[in-house]
Amino acid sequence: MSTSTVLYDHPGPRARVRNRVLSVVFGVGLVALLWWIYHKFDQAGQWEGWLWKPFTKPTTWTQFILPALGQTLLAATTGMVLSLAFGIVFAVGRLSDHWWLRMPAGVVVEFFRAVPLLIMIFFIFYGVPFLIQGPVSAFWAVVIGLTLYNGSVLAEAFRAGIRSLPGGQSEAAYAVGMRKNQVMRLILVPQAARAMLPVIVSQLVVLLKDTALGYIVAFPELLQRGVNDLAANYGNIVASAIVVAAIFIALNSLITMLAGWLDRRTRQRAFRTPKQTAAPGPTTPGGAAVAEPQG
Repeated sequence: MSTSTVLYDHPGPRARVRNRVLSVVFGVGLVALLWWIYHKFDQAGQWEGWLWKPFTKPTTWTQFILPALGQTLLAATTGMVLSLAFGIVFAVGRLSDHWWLRMPAGVVVEFFRAVPLLIMIFFIFYGVPFLIQGPVSAFWAVVIGLTLYNGSVLAEAFRAGIRSLPGGQSEAAYAVGMRKNQVMRLILVPQAARAMLPVIVSQLVVLLKDTALGYIVAFPELLQRGVNDLAANYGNIVASAIVVAAIFIALNSLITMLAGWLDRRTRQRAFRTPKQTAAPGPTTPGGAAVAEPQG
């Protein structure tokens, strides 16, 4: 009996009818909601051609949207790499056998998870210069804030993934003489990353969207350039917001598709059976192979 049969009972005739009725009701309600939104925007004149005409001009894309998209992707990519590294390091730190590593790592993770990201970016940009006696660029204020917050969340995800693995794997690794850093690096962390991939992807999507908080320090990302500056020039704030939202949806969809492809590829490698090799034949004392007798 398969696991899916145990965990999931196929609906009967009444349940299938009920599911179809609920699907139709939900679909009709969704269409009605979309029509109501369209109608209200139409009454407010938000579908007028002159509001959308700027997006047909190449200068709109080359001066506002594409440069802002580049800055958003650069900040998001840098933040993703640093957040993943931060999460792995502090997850391992929280699982350390030494209290002088485990306790500070826990304090750091809990602190940066509790502080709102907007306040963190604001403090890094305006407060840290008083400590280091030098300015902090808007780009690094956003990236450091994203790293500290999302890295702390990912640290808890990695820690939960590592703790969810069977304890026998660690015991077997210790039995063959592996050290704890080798067990973490070679056995536990790769499996935890694969098991927690949906959570990791969800957090990376949140990180990409959180780049929009860079407007508080005038970071030239999509919200700042693609909505505020563009609407200030053309007076089409709703149209600009819709276009920018569509770009964010497309980017997040690409991240989800990439994560799905990566998950399928890692699973295929994990369950791939090794090729069978021929057993070596008998050899002479000098190492030469003995020919098989002909039948």
